Amino acid sequence: MKIIPILFLITLIAWSGEWLSTPSLIVDEETPVARVLVELGDEPLAHQPDLSVGGASVEVGRDLVLKGIAKKPNGGKTTKQSNHFVCTSCHNVQKEDPDLSVSDPQARLEYVRDHGMPFLQGTTLYGAVNRTSFYNGDYEKKYGDLVKPARNNIREAIQLCAVECSQGRALASWEMESVLAYLWTLELKMKDLNIKDDELQKINMALQQGSMATDAIQLVKDKYLPGSPATFVTPPENRTKGYPLKGNAENGALIYDLSCKHCHEDKRYSFFELDDTNYSFQFLERHISRYTRYSVYQVARYGTSPIPGKMAYMPNYTLEKMSDQQMEDLRAYIDQMSK
Repeated sequence: MKIIPILFLITLIAWSGEWLSTPSLIVDEETPVARVLVELGDEPLAHQPDLSVGGASVEVGRDLVLKGIAKKPNGGKTTKQSNHFVCTSCHNVQKEDPDLSVSDPQARLEYVRDHGMPFLQGTTLYGAVNRTSFYNGDYEKKYGDLVKPARNNIREAIQLCAVECSQGRALASWEMESVLAYLWTLELKMKDLNIKDDELQKINMALQQGSMATDAIQLVKDKYLPGSPATFVTPPENRTKGYPLKGNAENGALIYDLSCKHCHEDKRYSFFELDDTNYSFQFLERHISRYTRYSVYQVARYGTSPIPGKMAYMPNYTLEKMSDQQMEDLRAYIDQMSK
């Protein structure tokens, strides 16, 4: 009668030994950051997509983000999420900062130049699912109480962006889960964090030995921001003089090409057209010091509101997205090209 329990105990010990001898996760540059943190004992991120919702898929989410329209579960296509914008009007879908632990608009400008991307008002969607805070800082001044449910809930943040920012319709549940599923394909990898060799060794040691896990978790989290800071700033007090900084026209040319023309060239996202003609630069130069929607100071710092019959508008640039120095650089380029 004692043989069965003994055999069971031997089997259990053997099974346990096999499980204990199985190597833990070995982290390399392609390992997802979220997985590393969970393996180290951190709480899993709460916003996993629910693909049991009928019609939800990564493919649908990709189409909604990039095209603003997707296939319906039962055939046919959705209406446009917005008649004015798509997500990539204001957001890149690739990494756009060389160091994810800081918000540096000049480093970002040079990085997007080198990687063939525009320089935009919105934070990249790459790594969005790794963040835990949204519509940070001064965005409460713009959206008021609408920010509260979105601040720590990515689904609410996506919906706020869909309805308010893009001036479009709310997403259905299957669309929401699809967008979230697509965003998870853009999650951060360890190669994105500028992890040093000795730091990677510490992380792998913590995973293998089960010690120093708290320190390893903090080491990883220190490598990227949990949310994008947002500071609203005003135009210079004297728009004729501008900010008390010397502009760099060469840098301003980058801003004009990668930012202004992204939306305004061929009226891509705006009824107001800009190009490289002398007429465009002279028009902008005339309006710089004025208090109109055509002043680069006015529109960059305050944005614009929709006008009757045209729901499209221009979002403002926070200080973290365009510095005062960059504003003067842009002005220097406009001045130079208007001659």
